[in-house]
Amino acid sequence: MNRNHRRVEGVFNRKATLVAIIFSGVLGASGVALGAWAAHGLEASHGRHAVELVDTAVRYQLVHAVAVCAAVALAYLLESRPGVARCMAAGAWLFVIGAALFCGALHALAFGAPRWLGMVAPIGGLALVGGWLAVALGGWLARRSID
Repeated sequence: MNRNHRRVEGVFNRKATLVAIIFSGVLGASGVALGAWAAHGLEASHGRHAVELVDTAVRYQLVHAVAVCAAVALAYLLESRPGVARCMAAGAWLFVIGAALFCGALHALAFGAPRWLGMVAPIGGLALVGGWLAVALGGWLARRSID
């Protein structure tokens, strides 16, 4: 078997990476539920600004729920390339953490949390950016190993 295509055990924590899929499902399900509530009644109880906050949070939440699944799938698909798999797994976890912090802060603000909690959102945003950079690095490493 070609050295570049053999499976490398222990490249990344498989169980922990699969747990990211669970978080992805929770992000997706809660995003759909909160989006539906924002569309059907949130404005009456919390105002237009709350709807705008939830809409933004839900948009990021749903995109990154899918991104987590894709990053985990790529980590498994490219497991024979250790650096690439690690980047994809790191990207998945940064997406989970970023979505939880960024979207969680926006949802909390929409439902009346103290304004200081809004300071958490940029930290989550940085984690999301870091996740995309990890995926990009993984792609770069994968391409480099082909050349």
